[in-house]
Amino acid sequence: MSIGERIRKRRKELGLSAMNVAEKLGKDRATVYRYESNEIEDVPITVIRQLAEILKVDPGYLMGWKKTAENLDSTSNYAYYPTSISAGLPIVAESVTEYDVEKINIPDNLMGKWAGNNDIFFTKINGDSMNKIIPDQSLIAVKPIEQHELKDGDIVVYSDNHEYAVKRFYRDGEKLIFRPESNDTSFYDYITDISNDSLVIHGKVVLYIVELD
Repeated sequence: MSIGERIRKRRKELGLSAMNVAEKLGKDRATVYRYESNEIEDVPITVIRQLAEILKVDPGYLMGWKKTAENLDSTSNYAYYPTSISAGLPIVAESVTEYDVEKINIPDNLMGKWAGNNDIFFTKINGDSMNKIIPDQSLIAVKPIEQHELKDGDIVVYSDNHEYAVKRFYRDGEKLIFRPESNDTSFYDYITDISNDSLVIHGKVVLYIVELD
């Protein structure tokens, strides 16, 4: 496998576009494609090092000196909101502002394809309405997403009049349904109109981390 093939393979593993890499590299997309196609054969070592950092690998992997891509020591920082989000009925969360945002450092091998994604933020889940899947006090990774991009069954963080919750998302005609998935049968669907202007979908839960006792 050539240097260019390794660059392309790793970029796709991380879910990065050529433009994503180009912007971080400070070059245009065409140049990245030229690296990947081996049109530029002698890639400068300074560029190899930059690419290795962007792609979360050891430079030796890109050069063909190492067989595995993963750099198990690499980590990335993400925005962390210390306010817990309810996994019960929507509850009024503390007012969250940009000044409340902290940073959390997560190993890239734990994040998988989401490693280094700057859009993702973390918070904790509070409650048992999703405990068949996500236990109380789990750390969740949330990726912002537009409502029309959601699929039935996606787990989302949403708010209605600043009341935050985590549920499975479903559409039913002009209704939006936010459904619990709990061992506790006292939890029930939260249903609202698709035209509800106060409803905000903050993102889709793409990963959760459970702390065991």
